[in-house]
Amino acid sequence: MIKRVASLAVLAGALAFAGAADAGTKNWKPMFVVGTNHAPLDYAKGHKPAGTLANWSGGFTDLHGHSVSYKMVGADPASSNTDTHIKTFIIPVIFVYGPDNGNMTFDPTVKKVNKKKNTIKSLLASPLFDNGADFKSGNIDCGQGQYIDVYQRCNFWSHVSTNTGYHTILDYTPNKKLKPLTINVSKTQGQVEQNEFTDDPNQVVGTYPYSTMDSQIGSYLQQHASQITPDTFPFFVSLDIYLTSGGCCIGGYHNARGQQTYGYTTYVDTDDDDGVFSTDISAASHEIGEWMDDPFVNNHVFCQDNSILENGDPLVKASTAYGVFPVKLNKFKYHPQSLVYLPYFGAPISTSANSWYSFQGPSEMNHTCPGQ
Repeated sequence: MIKRVASLAVLAGALAFAGAADAGTKNWKPMFVVGTNHAPLDYAKGHKPAGTLANWSGGFTDLHGHSVSYKMVGADPASSNTDTHIKTFIIPVIFVYGPDNGNMTFDPTVKKVNKKKNTIKSLLASPLFDNGADFKSGNIDCGQGQYIDVYQRCNFWSHVSTNTGYHTILDYTPNKKLKPLTINVSKTQGQVEQNEFTDDPNQVVGTYPYSTMDSQIGSYLQQHASQITPDTFPFFVSLDIYLTSGGCCIGGYHNARGQQTYGYTTYVDTDDDDGVFSTDISAASHEIGEWMDDPFVNNHVFCQDNSILENGDPLVKASTAYGVFPVKLNKFKYHPQSLVYLPYFGAPISTSANSWYSFQGPSEMNHTCPGQ
């Protein structure tokens, strides 16, 4: 289930829900949210950054004759045959729960999550940032590289099969001035409880309101506006945290404040290979993929299941283990999420690899969105 959040007006409802945290979080279901583009950050006079996110404009006429226009990250695959590099910051989010609501700290910079790396190092060693995996969409080898880059190559295979040098690459850039964001969670905001997506009684997660999280990120971006500029992608990463908004559980989201785009994800650490919501990089791949194809959260489409071009949402359902598939890299089995291709939204079917509707093919998605 995908939950659309129109604005931070949901804060009161989220806090009212979180106030019942003592009794345990109810209404567990897999969710991702996306809000409307916020007001721009307040840059000091004379210091407004000149850089903008590398993006291109395109469009198509859908199956009902509607004109769909969009902006996506990178360069136009119809005319570009080279790399586009996006400076990317990974910002850990540390959640601290006191004695009255769990007495635990979830720190992605400390806990070992794949037997030898902490969360951030595991993320950087994954196919989202390491280019060591080769990806195929059916019988078409779309190339070796970062997963979302290769997905986008498959998404526009009608062009990339000719423009074989086309890539959109996330360049992780360490910055010592960007310290982790630490959040002390009050009893009225969230608690520590067993993860209901697994039968493992030792698998616990923390909960925290979505709207409050977005406010925290907004404040962080404002405080670091001289380092995090619109031509960069700041990605906030937590460990074993589900956000809430009228219920649990939100695995991540992406949004924008004016021209400054950003994303948030959680990395759920589990040995359960049957599919736990937000397991390792699944939520991260969902959000980076949606940021790539809808960075400013305003690419409107004519679908009944979603009004904007969110390419991860249609595949988040329990019957397909939330759309994940295994990829072995650096001696670890990661679980990125598959994503739908542009033809799902009514674009010409010839656009994508194999004329498919999604990266993993007909077994997971064999039709257009409802309304197309």
